[in-house]
Amino acid sequence: MSSQDNSPQSPYGGGAQGYRTEIQFGERPDGQAGTGALADTFGKAASADLVKDTTTATFTADVIQESRNQPVLVDFWAPWCGPCKQLGPTLEKMVHEARGAVRLVKMNIDEHPTIAGQLGIQSIPAVIAFRDGQPVDGFMGAIPESQVRDFITKLGGGSAAAGIEEALAAAAEARQQGDTDMAREIYSAVLAEAQDNVEAVAGLAELLFEAGETGKASDLLAGVPDDKAEQPAIAAIRARIAMAEQVKEIGDPAELERRLAADPKDHQARFDLAMIQNAMGRREEAADNLLAIVKADRTWKDDGARAQLLQFFEAWGMTDEATLSARRRLSSLLFS
Repeated sequence: MSSQDNSPQSPYGGGAQGYRTEIQFGERPDGQAGTGALADTFGKAASADLVKDTTTATFTADVIQESRNQPVLVDFWAPWCGPCKQLGPTLEKMVHEARGAVRLVKMNIDEHPTIAGQLGIQSIPAVIAFRDGQPVDGFMGAIPESQVRDFITKLGGGSAAAGIEEALAAAAEARQQGDTDMAREIYSAVLAEAQDNVEAVAGLAELLFEAGETGKASDLLAGVPDDKAEQPAIAAIRARIAMAEQVKEIGDPAELERRLAADPKDHQARFDLAMIQNAMGRREEAADNLLAIVKADRTWKDDGARAQLLQFFEAWGMTDEATLSARRRLSSLLFS
């Protein structure tokens, strides 16, 4: 066999069909797999055995059987082949980028010529993709990195957008289950792949903020590009951080309650108490107090209670139950 020029050729021209994608974003810091459905998807390390050497004896297990789980690329190479040495590192890099959706198996044809002969390979490097136990596509020659990436994407292993969406859904599930460590790790892994992903930035910043790491949350938000800085998810966590800073200056809620008991028209006390209630997660009570000010005196501080309530809506999210309820009540007050 002799080395081939760099133009890609496909000995197997069939297009790729759908297949099961597995996203692997690493083990948890404690070494344990995730809980529930997350364990199957995110429990394995991203540095799993994605690249390995095979022999004639192990080819069936390494390639034929494994390709029933995800596509397997077989790199037929030889130590004397210069283009093989160029292609090898590129293949490995692209396979690792695919995060376990495809695997790479390398076969030295000098030591194990039988399989290459059976497949009719007459020049190297040659890469053949197997899926469901069958060769489905391939190329020959040391093609550029971009073409290798496109080849893997064609197989389905380079669908980064789909993988990120699945990861974000898993992070949301982890948060619902109370597994904030797993959620933080998934968000971090997504940002390693797509550093300006708004949902991952906002999710991680929110978890950092809720853990008392406000400085880290602010630093993360500071890196958001200008064209994404005003997106709702980013604006919401920025608003939460800003309100938390305001609350630090307000004072003792018990004292504010005493002031209100003595004078229900003490709008400043009611406003400050609403700020503290919001910081404590008592959204309905915070909304009640601001709505009470709006009802009693729209002109107080240039309609300041309504303006603050709108900031709450932005921080809570437009579909939050507290937002929906308070918005309905605000509309009744304004348009009755």
